[in-house]
Amino acid sequence: MEEARESLVRKTYSTTNPKFSRSISHAADELQSFRNCLWWMCLDQSDFWSASFSWSVFVLLALVVPAVSHFVLACSSCDSTHERPFDRVVQISLSGVASLSFLCLSRFGRKYGLRRFLFFDRLCHDSDTVRQGYTKKLDRSLKLLAIFVLPCFVAESAYKIWWYGSGASQIPFLGDVLLSDTVACAMELLSWLYRTTIFFLVCVLFHLICHLQILRLQDFAKFFEVDSDMGDVLYEHLKIRKHLRIISHRYRSFMLCTLIMVTGSQFASLLATTKAGAIVDVYGAGELALCSMTLVAGILILLRSATKITHKAQAVTCLAAKWNVCATLERFDATEGETPTAAMVADGAAESETETDEAGDEEDELDNSKIIHAYAYSTLSFQKRQALVSYFENNRAGITVYGFTLDRTTLHSIFGFELALVLWLLGKTVGIS
Repeated sequence: MEEARESLVRKTYSTTNPKFSRSISHAADELQSFRNCLWWMCLDQSDFWSASFSWSVFVLLALVVPAVSHFVLACSSCDSTHERPFDRVVQISLSGVASLSFLCLSRFGRKYGLRRFLFFDRLCHDSDTVRQGYTKKLDRSLKLLAIFVLPCFVAESAYKIWWYGSGASQIPFLGDVLLSDTVACAMELLSWLYRTTIFFLVCVLFHLICHLQILRLQDFAKFFEVDSDMGDVLYEHLKIRKHLRIISHRYRSFMLCTLIMVTGSQFASLLATTKAGAIVDVYGAGELALCSMTLVAGILILLRSATKITHKAQAVTCLAAKWNVCATLERFDATEGETPTAAMVADGAAESETETDEAGDEEDELDNSKIIHAYAYSTLSFQKRQALVSYFENNRAGITVYGFTLDRTTLHSIFGFELALVLWLLGKTVGIS
């Protein structure tokens, strides 16, 4: 019986089966370059020894090196250009978000696996357009990660090399001052690079997964351009809503904790820089400003990706309503012979096509002002179309965090709350009212 079961499994998931061939993970698949990137970042936890090494590197670079840098290597008796008065805020902020990111990556890899977490196991049910677009986006994601990490690392390298090269640290823990400073500078730079890369990696992965859902929504919009069955439209929308719930469930803790940590870090920075006697210049506060820009850039990637996919998902309601209106107008024209309405629809379609270039990237398959004549071929009755529109209106999809939808209204609320806290804190410290 066991042999028959193993034979059935091998037959079902064999590479000759086109339905499951993309669900199998192998060394030369689409994730090869991404796996290599994880290996070089010491984030590969595919087996026990790799996981042990990954955790050891994390403890060393995210916890031990920042602690030694702050308590041992920091020069409290140096002049104003070499002392680091805001080093505690910098180290705690970066280590906090790096620890959160590492724990989330470890949980994702252990519970879901790389292919399942990135939804590559479900691409076999999508169109070629979605698969090709998602694969290209995966390759560009590594470049996006480098775009965010490398400028920060170059600026931090320039600061650390200047700080150690000007003789701020004179602790010969290796018997020689020059060798000790070189090793200490290299370890601090590796720690900074490791922590910022892990944080940006989780943010870029969220951006990548949201882009997959946008591709699926754009492919879903094509259902309204042809005479589609109502059951197929409903099934595809339910599948997209399910994937959005899965993404929200996986990332909700990380997004909430990141927002709290970034907010706390920014307010700690504001308190430290506005207190009496604080010297704020490029030498003392440059590293703090770089840390703040890193954290804010990461949270902006998360919020922008979440609000964009929510906006696209909710735009389906407008698309369905426009489909219902156009189909109803064309049906009345066909049955009653009213030509003025058809002429107005044609004029509107021509005008919308001429204004496409002016609209730029704001219009796409989901949210646009185009009138497509294929709507006229819908054979669904008005009651069915209206029921489908009502379903979309009462079942809005999007990214949620513990029940709160991350849309533009939520962003405005977050901005207002943060601004109110900033003004309150400035009123307590420097007297702004």
